[in-house]
Amino acid sequence: MPRRGKVVRRSISPDPKYNSVEVAKFINKFMVSGKKALAERIVYQAFDMIAEEGGRAPLDTFEQALKRVTPILETKARRVGGATYQVPVEIRSDRRDSLAMRWLIQAVRSRQGRSMAEKLAAELQDAVRGQGAAIKKREDTHRMAEANKAFAHYRW
Repeated sequence: MPRRGKVVRRSISPDPKYNSVEVAKFINKFMVSGKKALAERIVYQAFDMIAEEGGRAPLDTFEQALKRVTPILETKARRVGGATYQVPVEIRSDRRDSLAMRWLIQAVRSRQGRSMAEKLAAELQDAVRGQGAAIKKREDTHRMAEANKAFAHYRW
């Protein structure tokens, strides 16, 4: 963050197929080494698989999965008098979305076997059901914040 001046946020144009800014952000985060066409192809293939299997709209499934994975609280290290405390704090909305997408992508990449599109489709469907590695990461984060609720008065 700059000491002077404002941080200028870039506007992200919506993705071409679903006209959704959230999907465009997800594709941008999913991209590796600037290969956007490959990332788009993987995400759209996963959405097609979701549409074939579940019968639900893939965009609804994606949004529901993101909503389920999105954290509300996290802990931040705060140093007070030589001791470091894990202080629970609420998360800003843009960081919530970013963490949810990051956790989903990490969970997809850590899954075993199959193609990347199949792994992404499976993880999104697991997240909607309340299962999967991304949901576990969110629950662990909330559990950590809950366990350190006693240090909430150190919030700044």
